Amino acid sequence: MRTTIPTLIFLGLAAGSAHAETFSADVWADNWFEMRIDGEQVAEDSVSITTERSFNAESFTFAAERPFVIGLVAKDFKENDTGLEYIGTGRQQMGDGGVIVQITDETGDIVAVSDSDWQCHVIHTAPLDKSCESASDPVASAGACAFEIEDEPAGWDTAAFDATDWPAADVYTEQQVDPKDGYDRINWADDAELIWGPDLEQSNTVLCRLTVE
Repeated sequence: MRTTIPTLIFLGLAAGSAHAETFSADVWADNWFEMRIDGEQVAEDSVSITTERSFNAESFTFAAERPFVIGLVAKDFKENDTGLEYIGTGRQQMGDGGVIVQITDETGDIVAVSDSDWQCHVIHTAPLDKSCESASDPVASAGACAFEIEDEPAGWDTAAFDATDWPAADVYTEQQVDPKDGYDRINWADDAELIWGPDLEQSNTVLCRLTVE
């Protein structure tokens, strides 16, 4: 297990861009995230998703020109497409996810937090039947362990993408997500909420987006 809050610096635009601002971001994810601004990666979780209990927070800066689109890829750990972890052990189970984000400008004012204003689309759901969790020999796509998966929609993290049919992010309480390791080291804004897809256990890969004006 690794707990860390590294300070990372990423530039989303050339430093000489006339209208670019520098923003600071804090992200905590169970288990892994990647953040993009207008389709360009500005940060990635420094702890591999294959690390057991890879809960950690990341703090970083990036440059962008408003308006811009935040694209967040969030993944919960799974051993394979069954969506399970600790397969074949006494701890075999569905994992559960959750992510929280806050972004401030150079003056320290909040410009974005994770909440129901975000739109989130699930591209990996598993298992489709939760009884898979207790299967003695779970096999992806077999019986209760069926799954649904799709590729990332082209350009989903840019302003040109039509996300009108994407649902609002689902919001969860701290009690539901039970955030660990790194979460308590960030002073979260009162309005920042834990978000995910419609099911903390079955939604394994979630794409979330928000336009910052």
